[in-house]
Amino acid sequence: MVSKDNALNSGKPGGALVAAEAAFTRGLYVAAILVVVLLTAILVTLLIGSRESLGTIGLGFLYGKTWDPVSSEFGALPFLVGTLLTSFLALGISLPFSIAIAVFLGEYFREGALSSFLRSAIDLLAGIPSVIYGFWGLFVLVPLVRSLQLKIGVPPFGVGIFTSSLVLSIMIVPYSAALGREVIQLVPSDLKEAALSMGATRSEVIWKVVLPYARSGIFAGVLLSLGRALGETMAVTMVIGNSNFLPKGIFSPASTMASLIANEFAEATEPLYVSSLVEIGLLLFIVTTLVNIIGRHVIKKTTVEV
Repeated sequence: MVSKDNALNSGKPGGALVAAEAAFTRGLYVAAILVVVLLTAILVTLLIGSRESLGTIGLGFLYGKTWDPVSSEFGALPFLVGTLLTSFLALGISLPFSIAIAVFLGEYFREGALSSFLRSAIDLLAGIPSVIYGFWGLFVLVPLVRSLQLKIGVPPFGVGIFTSSLVLSIMIVPYSAALGREVIQLVPSDLKEAALSMGATRSEVIWKVVLPYARSGIFAGVLLSLGRALGETMAVTMVIGNSNFLPKGIFSPASTMASLIANEFAEATEPLYVSSLVEIGLLLFIVTTLVNIIGRHVIKKTTVEV
């Protein structure tokens, strides 16, 4: 017969595990609440900082085309258009390369010296400071783009939306490629072997089995890359031209919301000027949030369809 003391001692480990599980669960709740509190604090801070601009300019701030601090005219449309153009153009340029790298490392070269070297190179690209990308774009890409502009007969600025999109596309490739590679490696081998046994070629397996199965994860990587592009500041500031006018094409100089804040916040002295810049930050926060919400909705739909 088991004694009473032995029964109590045998129950202690179970009680300790339950207590540890409860403490871990509470910690997760606290972390989740802190994230919500942090986002709310950022939103409230931006709203308070931009209240003068919101009250003085109102909704005209969103569709105004003039940004002239001297005459106290502030319109955010040129910077909103510049941000969206550079980000989505960079995403379009980088997407084929990201998917190709993800398939190459996730299907063809999962292991080996070449795979390790390429993974290290991709990780290194993700870790390079953005100002280095800006310098490289300024000294390498700008002359190349200027030569292209001379050949096609457009004003040879060199700097502009197209140049900044090229720099951004290189910067965001590692994010979508790395996540896409991990998702592709998680595709069950049974599905691929079944397709091969039915007579499908390797490329057909990739296009009709691997990519459809992994598309939600690939889209999540694309969404991460887009968020990175929307908020990039230094590299874009150095090669976009910093024009406060509505861009007329992809070769035109422009400004993004982030580059505008970086360029002008230190020079802002008037309360309405400062408040307008803070409202630009609020607009960038809202745009990024909307893009993430729409992206997550699309990810859920693609996951359900799979």
